[in-house]
Amino acid sequence: MKFTGKTLWITGASSGIGRAVAIELSLKKCHLILSARQKEALEEVAAICTNNGSTASVMPFDLGHTDSITKAVNEVLEIEKTIDGLYHFGGISQRSYANDTPINVDRKIFDTNFFGTVELTKKVLPNLIANRGGQIGVTSSIVGKFGFPYRSSYAATKHALHGFFESLRAENASNNIKVSMIIPGRIKTNISMNALDKDGNARNKMDEGQDKGLSVEKTARIIVKKLEKEKKEILVGGNELMMVHIRRFFPRLYYYLSTKVQPL
Repeated sequence: MKFTGKTLWITGASSGIGRAVAIELSLKKCHLILSARQKEALEEVAAICTNNGSTASVMPFDLGHTDSITKAVNEVLEIEKTIDGLYHFGGISQRSYANDTPINVDRKIFDTNFFGTVELTKKVLPNLIANRGGQIGVTSSIVGKFGFPYRSSYAATKHALHGFFESLRAENASNNIKVSMIIPGRIKTNISMNALDKDGNARNKMDEGQDKGLSVEKTARIIVKKLEKEKKEILVGGNELMMVHIRRFFPRLYYYLSTKVQPL
């Protein structure tokens, strides 16, 4: 995937990994469509991207509401005839135990992380196919590879994304659709601050592990480099990534550790 001159749509672009990836991609002299809920924050990112030599437009919308998604897609496709890449960084996390969390909170997490991401993809995919291919990047998590305490619904949404997008990749190989699953570990962002508690409210507390995580700038450089190489899975983080390999090769050890590790 060569990014120069391409039109790339990024969700979750107002903060965290999405923001950092947008800025990193802007060094490639491309055209960026930046989306999240906060228009003002998106405009700040767009200004940085423009200073880096790319062009950027903002399209605020709410990934958790289908009407908002439909409106955004219609407006984008009215202006942009070709989308070359769609990169999903929007989403919400969770900090509550399964038995304490009411189903409406579980649904809220799924509406944004899974159904919103899938709906946006389904609305943009025909454009990618009509233009003889493109790339889709989907942000999962290491807990998309295994269950983890305090993350039941969040982990479930990420497992679901793997199933959906790996199927989509297989179905669209002949359409030249490339799919990369982005799997971050502990990255220093505000994701734990914005994570939903059992009542569906923002937790407003930084996890200790998150605070010591990899910087978003280094994370973005790794992600963009591996997107260029069209890697099907992009693991990025620190020592916590070992749990992915432990789960795969030493399942009994994983089952033991998963009940002992600190979830925060």
